[in-house]
Amino acid sequence: MLQLPFIRENKELTLAGLKKKRVANAGEAVEQVLTLDQQRRDTQKELDDVLAQSNAKAKEIGALMKSGQKEAADAAKAETAELKSRSKELEESLKALEQQVMDVLVTLPNLPHSSVPEGRSAEDNEVVLENGEKPVLGDDALPHWDLIKKYNIIDFELGIKITGAGFPVYKGKGARIQRALINFFLDKALEAGYLEVQPPILINKDSGFGTGQLPDKEGQMYFAAADELYLIPTAEVPITNLYRDVIVSEDQLPVKNVGYTPCFRREAGSWGAHVRGLNRLHQFDKVEIVQIRKPEESYQALEEMSLYVQGLLQELELPYRVLRLCGGDMGFTSALTYDMEVWSAAQQRWLEVSSVSNFETYQANRLKLRYKVEGKTQLLHTLNGSALALPRILASILENNQTPEGIRIPKVLVPYCGFEVIN
Repeated sequence: MLQLPFIRENKELTLAGLKKKRVANAGEAVEQVLTLDQQRRDTQKELDDVLAQSNAKAKEIGALMKSGQKEAADAAKAETAELKSRSKELEESLKALEQQVMDVLVTLPNLPHSSVPEGRSAEDNEVVLENGEKPVLGDDALPHWDLIKKYNIIDFELGIKITGAGFPVYKGKGARIQRALINFFLDKALEAGYLEVQPPILINKDSGFGTGQLPDKEGQMYFAAADELYLIPTAEVPITNLYRDVIVSEDQLPVKNVGYTPCFRREAGSWGAHVRGLNRLHQFDKVEIVQIRKPEESYQALEEMSLYVQGLLQELELPYRVLRLCGGDMGFTSALTYDMEVWSAAQQRWLEVSSVSNFETYQANRLKLRYKVEGKTQLLHTLNGSALALPRILASILENNQTPEGIRIPKVLVPYCGFEVIN
C-alpha cells in the first residue's frame, strides 16, 4: 500500500507513476485521498484542541471546588460535558475519515520503478536478454498435450471426472517427473542459502490483504465460505505473511525463504491453443522464493534472484528469455518485475514460467513489516519469484526433448527421476 506521507509530499511523482501503470482516474483518486487526508488532519487538530480544553476545565473545576466556588464549578462542569460530547463526535468523524482514506489507498497500485518501460500490454515489454538455442523439431513433432496422451503420463479427462477442467492427474513417469522437479528446485534453493518452509495452503482475509491479493483479486481465488478462508494463488502469500506484524532484528536480515505448494487460480479460463494442456491450469505446483531486504539492498537482491532463476533454466537445458515488464503489464503490487519465458518448440512460442518482483515497501506497509534503524522503525522491502512453476516447464521439457525413441530427460533431473527417457 502506498504511504500517505509520500503521496502528500510527492503528488506529481505519484500521478506520473500511476499514469505509467495505466491507472484509470488516477488524478481523481489522488485528489480524493489528499482531500480526505486534509479533513482527517483538521479533525485531529480540532479533537486535540477540544481534549486540551477538557483537561484544562477539569483542573479548573478542582481548583474552584477547593476554593468553595460551587456555582462556578457547576458552570465549568456543564462546559466540560459539552466538550466531552464534542470530542466524541470528533472521534467518530476521525474514525470514519481514516476508513475513507484507507478505502481509497487500497485501490491504488504500487508505483513503478524508474527503469520500468512505458507500455500498455505484454507487446510492450522489454526483452532484456535471450539465452540458448531453440531446438528445431521435425515435421512430425507433437505439442505436449498430444505427447502426454501418447506416453500416458497425464490424464486431463480423469481430472475433469474428479474435479473439473484445469485439474490434471499426473501418473507414472508424469508423476515422478513432477516430484523430481520439485525436489530439484528445493535442493537448488537450499544450496543458494534459502530456508525451506512448508506453509498452509489456506489463508485468512488478513493474509490476503497483507500481500495485496485482497481486496483486488477476490474473483481470482477459490473461497471456502464456511470458514472464510482462501486457497492460495501462490506460496508468496503465506510465506510473506509469516512476517506480518513483525519487527525483524537487523541481524536476522536478509530473510530468504523457499517453499513448495500447490497453487490455485480460478481465472484459468479462456479458449484457444495458448491455454491448452499444461499452458494454464486451475491447480498447479510451484516452488517460490521470498526475500525480505533492507531498502538499499533490494534491487541488487532482485538482480541476484533473476540470475538464480536463469541458472535453473540453464541447468534444465531450456532456451529462455528475460523480459522487463512495462507499466501497463505489471502486477498491482510490484515496483519492478522480470518475467522469464521458455521456448516451446512444438508450439513455436514463448511460455512464461517465472516472475521475479520487487515490491519495495508496498507489501511491508500493509503487513507492518519493519526493522529498527538507529532506534527508529523503518519499513523493509519484500521480493519474491517463481523458482519455478512446474506446468509450462514440464510442457517445454516434453516438447523440446522429443525424439523418435521417446522424450529425453534433462541430465540434471535423471538422479531425481530414476529414468533417462519417457517411452
